[in-house]
Amino acid sequence: MLRILDSTLREGEQTPGVYFDVHIKIAIADLLDSIGIDIIEAGHPVVTENIRQAVAGIAARNLSARVGAHARSIERDVDVALECGVGFLGIFYCVSDARLSHHSQSLPQAIDRISRVIRMARGKRPDLLIRYTPEDAVRSPYANVLTAATEAVRAGADIISIADTTGVMIPGSERNMFDYVSRLKDDLARRDLFPDIAVHCHNDRGLALANALDAFRAGASIIDATVLGLGERAGIVDLATLLAVLAHDFRVDRQWNLVRIPELYELVSRYARVPIPVNLPVTGKNAFTHCAGVHTQAAMKNPLHYQSLDPGVVGRHSEVSLDHMSGMAALMHCLEQIGEMEVDDDLAGKVLKKVKEVGETGRTVDLLELRYIVKYLREHRAAA
Repeated sequence: MLRILDSTLREGEQTPGVYFDVHIKIAIADLLDSIGIDIIEAGHPVVTENIRQAVAGIAARNLSARVGAHARSIERDVDVALECGVGFLGIFYCVSDARLSHHSQSLPQAIDRISRVIRMARGKRPDLLIRYTPEDAVRSPYANVLTAATEAVRAGADIISIADTTGVMIPGSERNMFDYVSRLKDDLARRDLFPDIAVHCHNDRGLALANALDAFRAGASIIDATVLGLGERAGIVDLATLLAVLAHDFRVDRQWNLVRIPELYELVSRYARVPIPVNLPVTGKNAFTHCAGVHTQAAMKNPLHYQSLDPGVVGRHSEVSLDHMSGMAALMHCLEQIGEMEVDDDLAGKVLKKVKEVGETGRTVDLLELRYIVKYLREHRAAA
């Protein structure tokens, strides 16, 4: 079964300038849980005392989701995480030759360290869900990744996460996530090892979602995402877009409560101080807004003429924007919305002319301003 891991409270806080107070983190976690997220990665508790308190506080809420913590392959990191009461532990350590050389370590030494920490965590918490991530996996020698993953699973890891740490994977190219996931699953299976495969896809080339879906098609059973795609540099997979595509296009049979997505995004956007881009799929202001005259006329008869996703799935509805591109059909639709049913052709023509003039200044006319325009032009005509 596919599971979604949300990392807004961990990876998301690695966005420059983003930090959530403890009470906001708890509110975000509660919303994620109500949507049906499987794993909430609540933070790296050794980083600061406030993060530790937040991880412990969220873990104590008895959510349906598993609450997780991030940890280096260091005993102290694991101890602090387990003291927080988490049910999921993500342990990471890079096995690229360059990074190993930087740390003056051989691959066997690194694997010994990884395995020792995993065995320690498993010994202290037999019911713990443990993930091992070979950081920057896809740019590391594959043999190193396979060997490290093999020993991590034998030491007690339940999940191996394939990290595209710098967003280099490109669907359809020689370096694609479908082939990588397939190869790793097959090679581990030949060793009689069957861990869950997770993917953590960065968006440096704008392909994080495409890579995550490639991985899903290849059999990955956990996908990492964040609200607004927050994270290091260009971030990772956007949660709302991922869920909408999985539910609508891949027919993933999960009872996600997607109508709470707008509430979640408003909350995170406000306290991250990161605006929701107007053109962001699913959650952006313009995602279900029709503007051009031909588009609006067709969309009012059948929204599917110019949109492929039902906005009701995510608690939204189609809208019509009034500006310099608008036609009479769009205007009449909006007049009906404000209760102006007795507008004759002459007045409608004058209103549309004014709407276009406003649109040419770079603004759109909302329903409140439309009321004022109709009122002004009606009074002006009566006084003439």
